[in-house]
Amino acid sequence: MFTGIVEATGVIVDVTGSDGDRRFVIEAPHLTEGLRIGDSISVEGACLTATTVSDTRFGVDLVAETLSRTTLGSVQSGELVNLERAMSANGRFDGHIVQGHVDGVGAVRRITAAGGGRRIEISCPPSILRYVVEKGSITVNGVSLTVVSVDSDGFEVALIPHTLEVTTLGRLSESAPVNLEVDILAKYVERLMESRN
Repeated sequence: MFTGIVEATGVIVDVTGSDGDRRFVIEAPHLTEGLRIGDSISVEGACLTATTVSDTRFGVDLVAETLSRTTLGSVQSGELVNLERAMSANGRFDGHIVQGHVDGVGAVRRITAAGGGRRIEISCPPSILRYVVEKGSITVNGVSLTVVSVDSDGFEVALIPHTLEVTTLGRLSESAPVNLEVDILAKYVERLMESRN
């Protein structure tokens, strides 16, 4: 489980494999200390497993399901990615409950300057939008954000300068694809309500 509070960004230094599966090697010197093979790590919001670990790099394997449901299928060497290690049981709980199970891909519709920050409108499929509520939580590329507003095609989030600086969200451009994970609590509530009918 994660919190959506990005610990660091890393650089994809090697991509190998085919459409069916792929392996990334990620340079992330601030994250490898204490990281062990088998540990879960969120990469752009997708929960992956560290399969190799060295002093400054770690490797992850991606299967077809992950490649088809996230933006990671189009990632290339040299790209920057958001990283977060799994939450420790005795750690502080910032952000919100994030599983690292990407629900789908949205697209940046519009970016507007707002003081030192930015407001970003994101379009998304109805299967995701049904769980998005104003002032609720959503994960965008692994970052826990608060929904500012919702319309018939998507939603808007507001990013402070710190978030723009320490995550990949500051590099987003209009029409860029983004990984989305809705608040798991909304899914549980829906399931419970269905079981009562």
